[in-house]
Amino acid sequence: MDVKRNNAPANTITRDIERFTAPTGNIYESVMVIAKRANQISAELKQELSKKLEEFTSISDNLEEVFENKEQIEMSKYYEKLPKATLLAIQEFLEEKIYFRKAESK
Repeated sequence: MDVKRNNAPANTITRDIERFTAPTGNIYESVMVIAKRANQISAELKQELSKKLEEFTSISDNLEEVFENKEQIEMSKYYEKLPKATLLAIQEFLEEKIYFRKAESK
């Protein structure tokens, strides 16, 4: 899933709590589903950014010779401007794009 194409807001907004409780029947379960998805999104974004930034690393870098690469700075700024993982997860949850199930009780 491409999280960058999500229409989540870039900042926090007021939400109706009833929309969160409807899918699970319990606000705490809904929050846990959202939290787990936010962790997944965060890990995906971190891995993607690290992979792209690896292209800019060089073996001969030392503390005295640090070059500022304009492309690298722009890429970092782009990822900083993306909505936070929690906001993306909330949007996915409200749009019912997250699959979740309860563990069987024994």
